[in-house]
Amino acid sequence: MVMATTASTTGNTSLASVTLEVADPEASHRFYSAFGVDTYLSLRASEAGSTGFRGFTLALTVSGPATVDGFVGAAVAAGATVLKPAKKSLWGYGGIIQAPDGTIWKIATSAKKDTGPDTREIDEVVLLLGVEDVKATKQFYADRGLTVAKSFGGKYVEFAPGESSPVKLALYKRRGLAKDLGVPDDGTGSHRIVLGGTADAFTDLDGFVWEAAA
Repeated sequence: MVMATTASTTGNTSLASVTLEVADPEASHRFYSAFGVDTYLSLRASEAGSTGFRGFTLALTVSGPATVDGFVGAAVAAGATVLKPAKKSLWGYGGIIQAPDGTIWKIATSAKKDTGPDTREIDEVVLLLGVEDVKATKQFYADRGLTVAKSFGGKYVEFAPGESSPVKLALYKRRGLAKDLGVPDDGTGSHRIVLGGTADAFTDLDGFVWEAAA
């Protein structure tokens, strides 16, 4: 069981940055530049051991199916693996890819009809953390000053975005998230992601590490 550490400050906390820990930052930077998401994250060299599902995904919301296909195509051309081909669903249209560094990305739109061109524009980026107990983790973050924007019982929680971050934070049941992504939910070792916050460093109930953002 992961023991959470508490922050020493009681002020409001919000997500200010997202840093992926990768084996080759230069290669990853080339990939994310080609994919079109390099401005939303930072990269850091790490050899930390990690197997299986890392417990999170980064999700892009875009305007229409053509833009979904554009982002998926750019990612695959740069070396990504398709985990789920883009297709229509009950919720819209989307696909899932895995970057060469192992990070899983979901690209989706609520629009089912392809009525417009590929704009290559991103409406929203959400960091979805897969957690064992959504209600407990929601309370853990609320106690540290994060503001809950949406909450659907023990299934999904979304926090209000910070003023300085282009990425929104949300919680989802780990097993459900893995199923949605099309991967087994087991995994060990490092999450290979560090969240930058506007308060002091801490580690949450599922081992996700926060540090004070620069």
